Amino acid sequence: MAERPLSPHLSIWKWGPHMLTSILHRVSGDGLATVGLAVFLWWLGALASGPEAYDTFVSVMGSPIGLIVLVGLSWAFFNHLSSGIRHFVLDIGAGYELEVNKTFSIVSVASGIVLTVVFWAMVLLV
Repeated sequence: MAERPLSPHLSIWKWGPHMLTSILHRVSGDGLATVGLAVFLWWLGALASGPEAYDTFVSVMGSPIGLIVLVGLSWAFFNHLSSGIRHFVLDIGAGYELEVNKTFSIVSVASGIVLTVVFWAMVLLV
């Protein structure tokens, strides 16, 4: 039987910002789909169940752990949005040059963080 060529292993690839952006895009999408859906359904159930259930939801989401979950969800949203815009630009055929791709990848990750900080600054300070 002839030897079939193997796909390159991760140890062969040179890690770059585009790989980090791709991985974070997948992680943030999965987080939004699982954790975001769970929090949303809990909120709807608490809203429909009455004041006691809603007060429990508000107290848990207002606790330090709840705030960490909400900040994480907002980061996942903004990161996924930024990375999705990057993917859209790539889908229309632009941004494939190596330096442009690296720069856009870094901007995508950084903008997710900056937008999260700005969002929570507005929520907490206004």
